[in-house]
Amino acid sequence: MMTAAAKLDPRSKLVIVLCLSTLGVFIQDIYILAGVLAASILLSVCFGSRLFSVVMKMKRILWLFVAIAVIQSVFSPAGKVLLSIGSIDLLTSGGLTKGVVTVLRMTIILVSATIMTTSNSREIIQGFVQWKVPYEIAFMVSVAVRFMPLLAEEIKNVIVAMQLKGIELDKIPVKERIKIYSYLIMPVVSGVMIKSRDLSTAMETRAFRAFPRRTSYMVLRMNCGDYLVIISSIVLTSTVMAVYYL
Repeated sequence: MMTAAAKLDPRSKLVIVLCLSTLGVFIQDIYILAGVLAASILLSVCFGSRLFSVVMKMKRILWLFVAIAVIQSVFSPAGKVLLSIGSIDLLTSGGLTKGVVTVLRMTIILVSATIMTTSNSREIIQGFVQWKVPYEIAFMVSVAVRFMPLLAEEIKNVIVAMQLKGIELDKIPVKERIKIYSYLIMPVVSGVMIKSRDLSTAMETRAFRAFPRRTSYMVLRMNCGDYLVIISSIVLTSTVMAVYYL
């Protein structure tokens, strides 16, 4: 079900995503990042995006939080030592804090990006074009975004094919599992290359870039609500950044 917020101009959504991502990248305070994440989740829900599927996928990278915390604790120890082996500090309060900050940043970027999924690729391309971005760049961005699910699908298909042959990856030792994953790279990359070649052929047969200028039946028009959202996002982001750095 499309909400009222989802009907906003895709350029308004892009500004919101850029503002949230900017705060997630430049802010280092955990409490402010937690607030930005809460705002990202609230906005994503208001726009009616598929937030639940993103949250389920985030469970797969929880190990990254532990890895970052350990790496930060070993190479740049800070604060109180929480876990150590001999003279090596495996986990410190400073490393744990940096790990939390990194995970919060990644989550903010991923959650805020779900806002753009409420607009189709044609609207996003047209939004870039009306922002005077060259059509080729806008199309390239759109194709890159659409190819990410295809890449994930290729990986899933190869893994399923291996499981049908009786190979259970979960029961294989880590060393051999890494070796098997290295064998998956070639078929996955080959599948993606074949799809990209087919796309290139289709573009050439349709005379892509045959003329220096393109026309479009779709013309996006921003209303008062869009301008209000853009101005509010920029003002709030500037205010948070000013309070944090001053």
